[in-house]
Amino acid sequence: MPSDPLFIIVILAVLAVVVVLMVGLGGFAGGGAFNKRNGNKIMRLRIIAQFIAVLLILGYIYFRKDAG
Repeated sequence: MPSDPLFIIVILAVLAVVVVLMVGLGGFAGGGAFNKRNGNKIMRLRIIAQFIAVLLILGYIYFRKDAG
């Protein structure tokens, strides 16, 4: 599994979602000008990243169900 390129892409997509989420939560917790300026943009980016990650996960399941 770890040597499968699609699996690696899925893991990278999930990690990207985690990074964007942590940046957004950190900005929200800190408040201030950064959050006012970037809060909505970061959360929109998180939603897009989650959508891509879910599509990749579904694609991985679909393409690997016959290989097993």
